[in-house]
Amino acid sequence: MAPKIVCVVGPTACGKTTLGILLAKKYNGEVVSVDSMQIYRGMTIGTAAPTEEEMEGIPHHMIAVADPAEQWSVARYAQEAIPVIDDILERGKLPILVGGTGLWLDAVVKGNNFAGGSAEDPMRAQLQREFEEQGIEPLLEELRQVDPVSAEKLHPADTKRILRALEVYRTTGMTITAHNEATKRIPPRYDAVWIGLRFQERDDMRALIDLRVDKMVDAGLLQEVQQLLQSGIPKESTALQAIGYKEFTGVLEGEKTTDQALEEVKLRSRQYAKRQLTWLRRNPEIHWIEWKKERDFVKALQNSTEILSAHGIG
Repeated sequence: MAPKIVCVVGPTACGKTTLGILLAKKYNGEVVSVDSMQIYRGMTIGTAAPTEEEMEGIPHHMIAVADPAEQWSVARYAQEAIPVIDDILERGKLPILVGGTGLWLDAVVKGNNFAGGSAEDPMRAQLQREFEEQGIEPLLEELRQVDPVSAEKLHPADTKRILRALEVYRTTGMTITAHNEATKRIPPRYDAVWIGLRFQERDDMRALIDLRVDKMVDAGLLQEVQQLLQSGIPKESTALQAIGYKEFTGVLEGEKTTDQALEEVKLRSRQYAKRQLTWLRRNPEIHWIEWKKERDFVKALQNSTEILSAHGIG
């Protein structure tokens, strides 16, 4: 029997952190962050990572574990997070995975290091940069060397599939055909109970996202970006391509005003939330809790308790 864990998911600003802490308190649990940017040190404000005060004494894992100059793949995250989750289980506690990086969540629950593919994955971003700088031919030639079968099938104009095949090979060391077959055969490592948070009305989600961005700026997002740059983190690093950091790097370099950056961050955050929801809708196992105008965490905890009880967690 695969051990049970809880996954609290949803788009940015929907209240995952708060519900995760409430569940951890109720079920003797510990929180594992599954966020592709909260892993980086010195990026608390822009990633909305919980502060010590907000954690309310609940242990949190996989936050501020990486240097911002590093580039983590889904495989690297799974490699680091799975032993943490197993340790929580061995100590008789309930792992509560909280985050919006769907690809990373899927990889951990399945218990493998295979590449699922996501616009937010660093390897995808790296390949996209190489394509923009060099064109498709050098990448297609690389694919011919490592996966000639796939390369033969793909037209040079089919850049999306060429990049995807290379992404899988670079991340896993397997061809995309072998990767897909192997992924299908592997049973999940964990028996996950999925709880999703979302708003009934998209306008309410947008309003909350805008409010969160305003609070980030008031809390010192610009200064946080400045400290990262002054510490020697290159502006081209994956960490500084994150929403909020890229735009405010532009402010520091005189390319845009604070107001312009603020509006760009709000727009990109709303677009990201939409992509997160699109990814999560693929998962039929998610039990959705829908907010109305306000987020009612008392009711959400009650609903979550009923969901977990029905799955044997009590």
